[in-house]
Amino acid sequence: MKKALIITYYWIPSGGSGVQRWVKFVKYLRDFGWEPVIYAPENADYPVVDASFEKDLPADITVIRRPIWEPYALYRKFTGKKDKSIQAGFVTDAKQENWKDKLSIWLRGNLFIPDPRVCWVSPSVRFLKKYLSTNPVDVIITTGPPHSVHLIGRRLKKQFPALPWIADFRDPWTGIFYYKDLKLSLPVDFRHRQLEKKTIAEADLTLVVSEHMQQEFSRYRYQQLAVVANGYDEEDFVQEAVKPDEQFVITHTGLLTEKQNPQVLWKILQEIALENADFRKDLRIRLTGSVDGSVLNDIKASDLEANLELSAYVPHHEAIRLQRGSQLLLLCLVQNPDTKSIVTGKLFEYLQSGRPVVGIGYTDGDAAAILKQTNAGVMFDFSDAVLLKEKIQAYYQQYKAGTLSVDADREVISQFSRRKLTGKLTGLLDQLYQKSQPVNPV
Repeated sequence: MKKALIITYYWIPSGGSGVQRWVKFVKYLRDFGWEPVIYAPENADYPVVDASFEKDLPADITVIRRPIWEPYALYRKFTGKKDKSIQAGFVTDAKQENWKDKLSIWLRGNLFIPDPRVCWVSPSVRFLKKYLSTNPVDVIITTGPPHSVHLIGRRLKKQFPALPWIADFRDPWTGIFYYKDLKLSLPVDFRHRQLEKKTIAEADLTLVVSEHMQQEFSRYRYQQLAVVANGYDEEDFVQEAVKPDEQFVITHTGLLTEKQNPQVLWKILQEIALENADFRKDLRIRLTGSVDGSVLNDIKASDLEANLELSAYVPHHEAIRLQRGSQLLLLCLVQNPDTKSIVTGKLFEYLQSGRPVVGIGYTDGDAAAILKQTNAGVMFDFSDAVLLKEKIQAYYQQYKAGTLSVDADREVISQFSRRKLTGKLTGLLDQLYQKSQPVNPV
């Protein structure tokens, strides 16, 4: 069986979306003739923990863990945010940053290039150089963010030039929505862009998760680019049927930051509740996961606090159960044009849940295209209160009549199953493997 070395920062016991893509690939790789070998940090600073993903791992899988140093403990001590999870890039959602926040962001952006996990690069290269000399593999895969992981792949590629290297981008690099908030100097900005360019140029294959990301990276015109989307795992849905809640439940699972705050939704829910007493009685807003205080403040200001059901992060299987038991599922994107390429992993689980999806985001983005393609829901613009209100009222009328459902295209949705996506991935791996083999002389 061919072997793939997968270098990743996010690995079990990490929870959240960052870990799921490769845990699910690893789950099915053996079915397609590939044996995974995982390289991950042993003491990473994960914002959320979810050990339930252990059940997805194949038996006797090789997981190599090596120490990592990260500056997050210093950051928490310096800012006094000892109990808070770290936002991407140290970028805070606070409208009024204090001087400590500003200095921390500047230091993060200008000293830790490309990100605060860069100190893991050199020791990892030294270790893996020795490891690969006695434990050969057939392909190296690096997955980012953090994009410093790709620097490990670049340096290993120079040591083992005949070994194919795949750079997997779950999110953009310089195109990520918070990149402009990192307070980068011009030389550092140039350095980021050069590293991104060289990573894509030197990788034998660059994987991205959306069409917009493929278009963004195609400007480099060096090597092969391929879209392998995120998806849902059919086995996560093989459980007893979940009956929709008796109340009109609108559910959002996962992280909900200030930049994702769907203010237009709270506005129209308040309006409908004032116009319809039954709606106010039936409505439940279920937010499961880390929710920014600004979101809670806006819900309270909209006189919807009594309708709020708030809970902390729950294990993945419980989140799926909550999704399937909801009347509507809420998808909130960041209001920044750079997020048009972002397709969150939970979208695909929303699709498979069989409940209508209400999206607040860009109507010309990749997530909107998937909702339209699958007929699983509707994406509304950030300020489109009129159409959003009409749709919520229509959904509520269907709920009252007992007919609220979604006529999604199950065949289209099935292309996002984790098993099928792993088949697409391994097809690309097989092609690289064949190209890397020496040609026998005639």
